[in-house]
Amino acid sequence: MCGIFSIFLKNPAEAGGSELFRYGGRTESLRELAFRQSSKQRHRGPDYTGLVVDMDAGLVMVQERLSVLCVKTGSQPFVSEDGTVLLTANGEIYNYRQMAEAVNGVRKAGDGEYVPRSDCDVIIAYYEQFGAEKLMETIRGMFAFVLYDKKTDHVLVARDPIGIIPLYEGTDVEGNVWFASEMKCLVEKCPEVKVFPPGHMYYGKRYKLEPKSYYKPQWMFEIPRAQADLEQLRAALEAAVVSHLQCDVPMGALLSGGLDSSLIASIATKVMRKRHGLDYRLKTYSVGLIGGPDFEYSKMVSDYIGSEHTEVHFTIDEGLNYIREVIQHVETYDITTVRCSIPMLLLSRFIKSEGIKMILSGEGADELFGGYLYFHQAPNPEEFHWETVKRVKNLHFSDCLRANKATAAVGLELRVPFLDTDFVNHAMSIRPEDRMPQTKVNGTVRSMEKYVLRQAFTNDYLPSEVLWRQKEQFSDGVGYSWIDTITEYAASHVSDEDFASASDRYPINPPSTKEAFYYRQIFEELFPHDSCASTVTRWVPRTDWGCSADPSGRKQTVHLRRK
Repeated sequence: MCGIFSIFLKNPAEAGGSELFRYGGRTESLRELAFRQSSKQRHRGPDYTGLVVDMDAGLVMVQERLSVLCVKTGSQPFVSEDGTVLLTANGEIYNYRQMAEAVNGVRKAGDGEYVPRSDCDVIIAYYEQFGAEKLMETIRGMFAFVLYDKKTDHVLVARDPIGIIPLYEGTDVEGNVWFASEMKCLVEKCPEVKVFPPGHMYYGKRYKLEPKSYYKPQWMFEIPRAQADLEQLRAALEAAVVSHLQCDVPMGALLSGGLDSSLIASIATKVMRKRHGLDYRLKTYSVGLIGGPDFEYSKMVSDYIGSEHTEVHFTIDEGLNYIREVIQHVETYDITTVRCSIPMLLLSRFIKSEGIKMILSGEGADELFGGYLYFHQAPNPEEFHWETVKRVKNLHFSDCLRANKATAAVGLELRVPFLDTDFVNHAMSIRPEDRMPQTKVNGTVRSMEKYVLRQAFTNDYLPSEVLWRQKEQFSDGVGYSWIDTITEYAASHVSDEDFASASDRYPINPPSTKEAFYYRQIFEELFPHDSCASTVTRWVPRTDWGCSADPSGRKQTVHLRRK
């Protein structure tokens, strides 16, 4: 995981080739300004800071690098062989070898073989040979990047289809355009800040940057009718995991003991043992309060797949200490994202201390297969499908935001095989009747969420107790008293008088509880512009389906609480 940053001057000619330019009524060094502002996200890439400034082109690019792949050759920003294309990129391109082969297939004999310096380096080579449109059709991975072509004076900015990797855009008082992986780099200098939308690209002159969607799968616009094929579903997820295992540094996997992370850890173990022998043991990690419900199941899975497992315990007081820091890192005031991000950050710190740089996780399955407990109350298949579409399209506001920023806060890269573009398209193209909760008969009869996914992995992947375990949301699974206490703690910091003014004080997404008000107070102190508040979308179940508005799974009627 890395951090990227760039500024494009509105009028490059005014700088006259000098690194000094007029900004906010005074003279500023573009190099120093960029280096200083990018330092606010240096936690994302603690291994190396690369900077390229080109005053003739009126731009600066910075990358804060976390070295995970091609460690010795992958430092950025990249410059093309002829010096005319510049790139700063964050992410992993999982099909970069295939893209490099395609580049070599059309290169002139005298040009020699193209050997990518890293997975992201292929973006330049492929763009030069095939253009922006073909690049975005072909690329697979999690990414956000900014590319500049001197020959055409065109800018290409793009973000992966789901928004696994964050990207923000800002405009300063002089009309200069800024891009950064984290909003904190922009808020001090840009009155207008917005989220760069997933599945979109900008391509053109810097003063005509309009977003254009390059990701338009059919399932976003019509209800699919294809029946589930369990063998194809299993093969698609296994292929996604294989692609996500390209790594040149120590790696591991999160293992909560829920279905999703357990499947990823199990598949990864099978793949790695084929590569390295039966003695290979995947490092796995779980987090929670002592006695939290997840630990029983994570140990069960660890014993079953033979992983080297570590339980990371935290106390409620330790968690409460991190509220402000988590809001600063994750850049949200959404209740469930804050609740979940605290144990995620604590776990990430421990994992990083063990020398791990890349971790696999199970985010995304609940959105694809309607795994949240409120989906049990979907009135019909059509509404179920459109709700899953909404959840997938909003992942970058919640689970992807948390998973990326809570780990990047300590220089750890998190990968999510369930959100591999090809797997997303496969899963979301299954008719909603097959993805809806269905009856499970195994000693008891009850409706079971993600039934089709469970059915696809009944053969020697997980213990039955985990394969058929009810969904337990992450912030619940770490220990039920965590949510109860953080809710009470946050509410105790807000008076009745202050809460009564919530709608007037915060007209954008007004908080509906004292807990939400408390998080919003902190967020406004850190990110004071109205445009920053507009970058947040709250995660709320479907109350019009008769569901509780509280995002905790325990508030839904089908939840089976463990004593």
